[in-house]
Amino acid sequence: MIHAGLASPQDLSPPEAVAVGSLLHFSGIRSRFLPHSHDVIVCLPPNYEHEPTRRYPVLYLHDGQNVFDDLPLSPFGVQWGVDTTARALMHARVIEPVILVAIGNAGRDRIDEYTPTRDSMHDAGGMADRYGQMLVYEIKPWVDHQWRTLRGPQDTALAGSSLGGLLSLHLGLTHPAIFGKLALLSPSVWWDDRWIVRQLATADGARPELRIWLDVGTGESRMLKGTRLLYRMLQRQGWRTGHDLAYLEAAGALHDERAWAERTGLFLQFLFPFRFDAR
Repeated sequence: MIHAGLASPQDLSPPEAVAVGSLLHFSGIRSRFLPHSHDVIVCLPPNYEHEPTRRYPVLYLHDGQNVFDDLPLSPFGVQWGVDTTARALMHARVIEPVILVAIGNAGRDRIDEYTPTRDSMHDAGGMADRYGQMLVYEIKPWVDHQWRTLRGPQDTALAGSSLGGLLSLHLGLTHPAIFGKLALLSPSVWWDDRWIVRQLATADGARPELRIWLDVGTGESRMLKGTRLLYRMLQRQGWRTGHDLAYLEAAGALHDERAWAERTGLFLQFLFPFRFDAR
């Protein structure tokens, strides 16, 4: 069990891991902030054991059931294959070596945990901040203690699709000192009458230093208009395309795991381009 609110990461009690291919699967992790347990799956980069002084950036992924080839838990039968794609790009020295940490969703309660507000139209939502507390105060300290990580926001990323994309943006905006890189795939901008866009429009003070990948498929009728609106709002707030913002409209792509898998290599290259100064 992972415990929150303890004096130091050394006090955390790591759950038992099951090795599955290149992955470490920790099941049934309980949080002080949420009523449901979550699985956590960790993928270490190649040569991790052979470079004992090296530290690595970390990518946290939502909907952990859907993202790894080596652990096919997806109820849809299709995975993103982030582990396979990332390993190939690391071996080719296209991206820097990175630790991947996937957090499984809470099933039918996913919609509550992945949304920042209560949406009266759906009579659901509003627990994203508590999910963020689990990440910030429980899972990330445990990961940082358990493995050799680079811990600053410039080396800590979030990625998610659909409601997971909405969640990633919200947590990046509310915890920019923790998460400095975001991948938003087909984000559910529509949630609560486009609440996230309104939040950006009324934000006061300096914008957070976030590097953002944003995409959507042109076959996603519900998502396309909202994502375009979000892209324009990000530009209006000071993010610059080609610098700290990337935007892609994937021709014909639908709202599914297969489409997000095809874009995984692109967002990994944007967030973690290869560095010749090995750290």
